[in-house]
Amino acid sequence: MTRKFSWSWFNVWSVGTVLIAAAVAAPILSVLYIALTPGDQIWSHLASTVLPLYISTTLQLMIGVGIGTLIIGVGTAWLVSTCRFPGRLIFEWALLLPMAMPAYVIAYVYTDILEYAGPVQGLLRDLFGWQTKRDYWFPEIRSLGGAISMMTLVLYPYVYLLARAAFLEQSVCVLEASRVLGRGPWRSFFSVALPLARPAIVIGVSLALMETLNDFGTVDFFAVSTFTLGIYDVWLNMNNVAGAAQLAGLLMFFVVVLVLAERFARRKQRFHHTTSKIKAMPGYELKGWARHLSTIGCALPVLFGFILPAAVLGGYAVIHFEAATDTQVFRFAANSVLLSALTAVIALAIGIFIAYGVRLRNERIVKVMARFVSLGYAVPGSVLAVGVLVSLGALDNGIDGFMRDTFGFSTGLLFSGTIAAVTFGYLVRFLALSFGSVEASLAKITPSMDGAARSLGHGPFRTLRRVHIPLIRGSALTAAMLVFVECMKELPMTVILRPFNFHTLATYVHQYASDEQLGEASLAALGIAGFGVLPVIVLSYAITRSRPGYAEKGQPS
Repeated sequence: MTRKFSWSWFNVWSVGTVLIAAAVAAPILSVLYIALTPGDQIWSHLASTVLPLYISTTLQLMIGVGIGTLIIGVGTAWLVSTCRFPGRLIFEWALLLPMAMPAYVIAYVYTDILEYAGPVQGLLRDLFGWQTKRDYWFPEIRSLGGAISMMTLVLYPYVYLLARAAFLEQSVCVLEASRVLGRGPWRSFFSVALPLARPAIVIGVSLALMETLNDFGTVDFFAVSTFTLGIYDVWLNMNNVAGAAQLAGLLMFFVVVLVLAERFARRKQRFHHTTSKIKAMPGYELKGWARHLSTIGCALPVLFGFILPAAVLGGYAVIHFEAATDTQVFRFAANSVLLSALTAVIALAIGIFIAYGVRLRNERIVKVMARFVSLGYAVPGSVLAVGVLVSLGALDNGIDGFMRDTFGFSTGLLFSGTIAAVTFGYLVRFLALSFGSVEASLAKITPSMDGAARSLGHGPFRTLRRVHIPLIRGSALTAAMLVFVECMKELPMTVILRPFNFHTLATYVHQYASDEQLGEASLAALGIAGFGVLPVIVLSYAITRSRPGYAEKGQPS
C-alpha cells in the first residue's frame, strides 16, 4: 500500500521553523561547501607548515581547560550544595561572577600585573635584589599555560552551574543512605553524587570546551597558535577564503568529535531518581580545618576570576579617567548595546515562535528542524563568521546579478560588511540560548490550558499572546538577558563581520589592550563585565529555588 503524501505540516509554524532552520544552517553548510571544493593549493601549504601546530596547540588547550574547569567547577559545586561552612551563602552566587568577565579581559589584566615590567616581578626584584630576568625564573604569562589559566578562571562557572543544579536535584534518600552506611562528605561525593551528576557535568565541560574553541582575544594576545587564530590570519592577512574555510571545516570536526565522544561515553548508562521524596538538602556541617579550607577553596576562584581583575580595571579607570571616558567610548558602548539588544529581541521572538510551533504542531519535520536551531551554539564564532560572509556574499551577488539583468543597475553589497551581517552572525550563534530556555519553560505548562483557550474561541496566536507569554515571561526575559550578555562579550565574530571603522566595546578593548594601552580601555572592559553581573545573580537565585524542599522552608538550608 502506497503511503499518501500529507500536506498537514504545511502551515505557518512548520514552514517558518523550516525556513529559520535553513537560515541558521546556511553559514555552516557554506563553510563545508567551500572547504570541500577544489581550489588553490593553500591547504597543502597549511598542512606542511602550520597545521600540525594548530592541531597540537588546540588539543593541549582543550585538555588543560577541561581538567581545570572540571576540578574547580565540580569541587565548588559540591561544597556549596551539600556542605555547611562560613561564607557558603555568598559563594552560591559569587562563584558565578567570573562568567561575566570575558577571558580576553582578564588576560589583559594579568599580563599587565605579571609581565616583567609589572608590579609583581618588580616587587620580587626589589625584595631579593635581582637585577635582570636572568637572575630568577618566573612563569611566562603569554604562553599556552597562561591561556589555559585565563580560560579556566572564567569558564569553570559553566561546569559549576550545571553540577550544582544536578547536586541540588539529587534524591535526598540516596545521600541519607550513604550517611547511614558511614560515608562522610567526600566518600559520598565520589561514590554516589558524582556518578549521578555525570551527565550534567559532562555537558558543562563540553560547553566550556566549545567556548575554548571559540576564543580569539586571549590566544591572539598571548600569540598561542590555535585554529581560531589561524582562521583569522588566513582570512584577513592572507586574504584566502578557501584556506580559512578549510581550517574552519577542520575545527568543526573537532566540535563534532567532542559532542559524539560525550554521547558515546554514556550511551548505555541511565541516571534515574528512584524516589519523589521532597525534603530540603540536609548538609554536612564541616568542622576544624575543613571549614577553613572550603572557604579558601571557594574564595580563590572568585578572587582571581572576578574581584582582582575588576579591582585592577577600576584602579586604571580612576587613573586614566579622562582617556577612559572619551566620547568615542560611549559611542562604542552604544554600538554594543544596540547590536546586543537588537539580537536579543529578535532571538527571543524567533525562540518563542519555534518553541510554540513545536508545542502546537507535534510533527517530526518541525522537531527535526527545531534541532538545527541549536546547531549554531556548538560552532565557534570564527567558523560562523566565515560562513556568514560566504553565504551573505552569495546572496548579495545573486541580488546584484538579478537587478543588473532585469533593471540594468547594480545594487552592490547590501548585507556583507554591514550591521545586518553582525546581527545575523549573533543570531545564528546564540539563538539556541533563547530557544532552549523558552522550550523548557513552555514544557511546564499543562496542555489543558491550550484546550481551554481553544474552547473559548482563541486561536493559536491569541492563545500564545494571552496565555503562554504571561506564564513564561520570567524565563523569556532571562533568555533575552543571556543572549544580550553573550553578544556584548562576543569578539571573534565581531572582528571579522563588523563594518569598516565600526567598533564595539569588545573590539575597542581588544585593540587598545593589544597596543599595551589597557588603562584607556579599562572603563570599557568594566562595562562588558558589568552587563553580565545581573544575569549571573538571577541564574544563581533560580537554581537555589529549583531545589525540592526549598518552598517548604522558605529558604535554602
